[in-house]
Formats: sequence, C-alpha cells, structure tokens
Amino acid sequence: MPVALLDINDCKLRLWTDGAPLESPGYALFDGGAYRFGEAARASARLRPRDINNRFWWQLGTAPLQPALGPARHTADLVHAHLEHLHAEGGAPDELLLACPGSMPREQLSLLLGIAQQCPFRIVGLVDRAVLLAAGQRADAHLELQLHQALLTRFSHDGERVSVQRSTPLPGCGLLQLQEQQVQVVADAFIRQTRFDPRRRAASEQALYDALPGALATLSAHSECDIEIDGYRVRLDRSGLTSAAGRLFQAAHAALDDAASLLVDPLVALLPGMAEAFPQARKVDEQQLRASATALEAQLVVRDTALAFVTELPCLDGAADDTETAQQPAPVARPPTHLLQGASAQPLAAAGTPLAAGVSIVLDAGAWTLRGAALVNGASAASGQALATGDCIVAGEREFRLIEVVDHGS
Repeated sequence: MPVALLDINDCKLRLWTDGAPLESPGYALFDGGAYRFGEAARASARLRPRDINNRFWWQLGTAPLQPALGPARHTADLVHAHLEHLHAEGGAPDELLLACPGSMPREQLSLLLGIAQQCPFRIVGLVDRAVLLAAGQRADAHLELQLHQALLTRFSHDGERVSVQRSTPLPGCGLLQLQEQQVQVVADAFIRQTRFDPRRRAASEQALYDALPGALATLSAHSECDIEIDGYRVRLDRSGLTSAAGRLFQAAHAALDDAASLLVDPLVALLPGMAEAFPQARKVDEQQLRASATALEAQLVVRDTALAFVTELPCLDGAADDTETAQQPAPVARPPTHLLQGASAQPLAAAGTPLAAGVSIVLDAGAWTLRGAALVNGASAASGQALATGDCIVAGEREFRLIEVVDHGS
C-alpha cells in the first residue's frame, strides 16, 4: 500500500490512505468545550462567526491567537488539533507524505514539521503540491485557490524533469473573497426579483453560501440556473457572476504569459468566465495528486535523512515536455448536468442524487463523484471515483447514464 498522502490546501485538505480521500476544509469551530473541524465547522461559519477560525493554516505561527478561540494559544495549536483530527478520522496511518503549497515560507514549513513531531505519525516526505501535479499533467503553470489568496506557480522543463520556477501569491483573490462577491450578486438578484434579502438572517445567508457550489456547477454548463432559499427562488445568469472573479483573472494574467499552458484546480475551473479568460486552461484530474505521489514515491519518501521541500520531479509518462497535448491543451471540460434512466432525465443535485441503497452521485470539490460502490462503464468503481459526461453506471440492478442537457442560450 502506498504511503498516505495529505494535500494541504485549506479550501479542502485531503488525506488519502486506502480508497477515497478524507476531505476537511480548513475551518475550526469551538463548540461545547471542544474543537470541530472541516465541513461541520464550515457549515456554521455564518451562524456562529465568533466561534470560527479559518485563518489558522494561512497564518500558521506562534503569535498569540487574536481573537481567542478556546484554549488554543496560537494558530499552531489549531493546526496541531486539525492534523490529529484528520489522522484519527483517516484510519491512523503511521506515515504521511505532505503536499504543501509553494506559498508556505520556510518558517511555516519548519514549524509544520515541528508540530508533526508531536503527532502520532511520522512525516516521510514534503513536496510542492503544484509540481507534483505538473509531473503528471504537463503544463507551464498552475493556478489554485486557497481560502484567503490564490497561488500561481510557474514551471520550467528540460524535457524529462519539471521544477518550480516561481510561486506568486495573489492576495485578495482567495475563495472567501470570491464567494463574498458571488453571494452579493446572488443576494442582489433575490432583492431585485423577490424583494427577499437572504443576507438579513444568518440562517438564510448560510443557506446561500451552501447553495453556491451547486449553482456554479450548473452555470459551468448552462447560461442560467435557479437558486431557492427559504421558499424564494431566483433565476441567475452566468454573465452576472463573471465579474466576481475579475480581480483573480487580472492578477493571474499579470503573472502568466498569455501563451502558457495552464493547469487549474477544480474550484478554479468552476468560476464563471474562466474558460473565456483562459482558453489554454486544463482542469486538474481529481486523482492526479495521488497518482503522481504513488508513481514517484521512491523519489519523495525519505526515512533515513533530513527532509527537504521537493520542488523538482521527473515527468511521468505522458507528461513529457514535447508532447502534442502540451502544445495544444484541451479546454476545461463541461460536466454532466442530468442523470438519464430509460427515457427520463433528472437534474443532478449538488447535495446528492440517489441511485440505489448506499449509492449516490454528489458534487465534491467541483466534480461529480460516486458515493458507494457501483459499476462504471462496465468496471467496478469504488466510492470517490470522479464521473464524467457519458459514463454508464449500474447500481442496484438499474442502469443510468450521465448526460449534458444543452442550453441553446449558452
């Protein structure tokens, strides 16, 4: 079994052990004398803002925590608690390989390794997450969203190896800033179309934030979508949300040669206007980080010498510098929108579309994903497998197909 891999991106940390990854956004909630992390904390962000911290990975350090949150002295204490939570929930692996963003300075990486020494696992590798992706999917640059900033990483290639040339943080362009802009656009639509303001109450504002990922997934394939909050429904136009990411697009263009091929994380690929702003962009495969780490484990895992932050790796087969695919990257793919059974099609629901007992399709990190075991395109598929338009799924003796319903107005 490959060494467990922890992907440290605070929009959603992912721990791979055996099978589908455990996912946990970088949120901490102090509740009833104890900390709760991940999705449970994120779902309370608008309901209990004074009991939430979502900056502890971004601001990892030992300065006194301001404002205070329970007994934690500083953000390092919250990172320690989150790591122990992930470890316990993820099957308690003995060893971890860490994939970290290039925006983490040396001081934070050193502190992170020191924190890990107080945890019940051993760190056996430390690698730049962007170069690990580029080793398997050749590109000149990679764009990711973090909670409080974006990060653009440029690479250099010699035909056989890829290395980080520079990592450029894009301040003010994080997921939370983008969501604030998007939520305001949606709230204005509610006020204009229904006179209902979903931001006046914490519960309806939280519901609006919760509904946003599903709306963005729909808008990635259609020009319009509906959002319903507290019995009020509005019709949204994709073009109305395009301006919300304008600052990110401008900052990324300033740091990126227009001719460069670009890998983008799934959250970036969901942004309205992304395909038009960056026609050279390709969405990162959901399993690429794990696949690259497994294939390059011999180069990444270190047990007998001091750890170093790896920023250069050999290119895997199919990701060579001179491939035709690298010169003409495919555009960001359009996801499925409906589930077809027989002659009937139903829209996919972000919260989950059931197929059979214990089997469903959910929206996860911007991609439609299988939950539970089923047959996909005639082969056995485990929970966590990414799904695409055209996939044939057999579950509970019933056959389904994922399709895209084309909106002729898009």
